[in-house]
Amino acid sequence: MSDTQTAVVLLSGGLDSATILAIAKEEGFHVAALSFRYGQRHARELDAAAALAQAPHVIRHVVIDLDLRAYGGSALTDDIAVPKGRDADEMADGIPITYVPARNTIFLSHALALAEVTGAQDIFIGVNALDYSGYPDCRPDYIQAFERMANLATKAGVEGTAPVRLRTPLMDLTKAGIIRRGMDLGVNYAGTLSCYDPPAGRGFVHCGACDACQLRKKGFAEAGVDDPTVYFG
Repeated sequence: MSDTQTAVVLLSGGLDSATILAIAKEEGFHVAALSFRYGQRHARELDAAAALAQAPHVIRHVVIDLDLRAYGGSALTDDIAVPKGRDADEMADGIPITYVPARNTIFLSHALALAEVTGAQDIFIGVNALDYSGYPDCRPDYIQAFERMANLATKAGVEGTAPVRLRTPLMDLTKAGIIRRGMDLGVNYAGTLSCYDPPAGRGFVHCGACDACQLRKKGFAEAGVDDPTVYFG
């Protein structure tokens, strides 16, 4: 691979996106990182993303302002309580209210635009089909369909000069497997934020009870490594 080859990495500031950022680095890419201020319940994850984007291989960090609160329909963008204390069976039952309608489709569309202007063929997204809280836009079928659409919708795709590849290196990993992979790559998970509803004014402290926190706790426990996360209470 050329030292100048660029990949777009969707960088939320969470555990999964920190891991794919490290994977892109391992593969030798320069990275154009893309984050979103989309009206989410809190934007502290963007502080984590900004810190992660200080890595030497990140050549550009774009933060897009959207307002998905205009649509609502999610506990992350509307006045709806974030579910907490759910057990594994409850989390596996249906699509949770923390699903943001069409979020990955919107985010990937922006990533596709950034890829076109940077000449990137590879777009990394940290979706997962195992420990993924039931989101429909994290499934392999969805990713494959979006990649097909992307190559119908871009100049390079139509001309066949630089087809877009959606890279999902975490797709078939458990949360524990993701953590082990990241630890091997030196990811500092203490500098990431996964929580859906972190306590106000407490930096990267996690609530410890939402679905994202419970999956994070479970992942570290099953990986057999110390969890550096600070949980409220």
